[in-house]
Amino acid sequence: MEMQYSDEELIKSLPGFKNNYTEVNGTTLHYVEGGNGEPLILLPGWPETWWAYHKVMPELATKYHVIVIDLRGMGSSGKPSSGYDKKNMAKDVYELVIKLGYKSINIGGHDIGAHVAFSFAANFPERTSKLIVLDTPHPDAGMYQLPMLPMLGANYLYPWWLAFNQVKELPEQLLEGRMFIVIAWIFKNLLNDQNSMDEFDKAIYAFAYDSNDGIRASNAWYQAFPQDIEDIKAYAKLNMPVIGIGATGFEMLQNMLPNYTTDLQLVKVEDSGHFMLAEKPRETANYIKEFLG
Repeated sequence: MEMQYSDEELIKSLPGFKNNYTEVNGTTLHYVEGGNGEPLILLPGWPETWWAYHKVMPELATKYHVIVIDLRGMGSSGKPSSGYDKKNMAKDVYELVIKLGYKSINIGGHDIGAHVAFSFAANFPERTSKLIVLDTPHPDAGMYQLPMLPMLGANYLYPWWLAFNQVKELPEQLLEGRMFIVIAWIFKNLLNDQNSMDEFDKAIYAFAYDSNDGIRASNAWYQAFPQDIEDIKAYAKLNMPVIGIGATGFEMLQNMLPNYTTDLQLVKVEDSGHFMLAEKPRETANYIKEFLG
């Protein structure tokens, strides 16, 4: 094992934080916690791990008890054969919240983590004080409108991986031992500021995803989208305060979140690609703190 990419080594750069592992909902969750105050649960997305939040964790920990979770299928968490619909992944988080003894929590997520955070708020509203959605809304039927081909002259990055990650078994056969190529491409194309994420960060993520199980399990998040789209149809509007913090995903949040919320704020992070936690950590942390109060 590449020791420098292990949770035990990485945590040394974040004084006051510690690693924990616990059994919930038939799997193991790894989470990192530190700081004092109201609980703030943060969920990362693809192709990252809890390390996605390392630039904002110390800042947020001055005011909140920060708990960053590796989702089912991510990093050091379990990679079971099933259970990757966002409703069930939200249940993983719910069982952890109960284990930790919290009546209610603030919860936020980026990318796939935003899907799970939204699902948590929808399925466990009595446990959700406030919801933070970073750059990506929960899947709904609008996803079926995504074009299969890049549109001529359109100024957007064609998200081919949404389709590729739907394919069962083939991606892990092709990419095991080579996932770093995909990860390098994603960051090269989805970051505005290439210097905001260094080679060490990318190596952490490549290490986390580069096994057959790592690719299979993370792709299962995508393969559950049709179920997630079905599930959201049954959710009541969210009544707790919700903030959508968007960069390249701002318009998606603007289009989707008003349909599912009653108390919504929207803010745009300027001059940032999708990975705002890497590119604009101070601005993102400040928006979160202002919202949580």
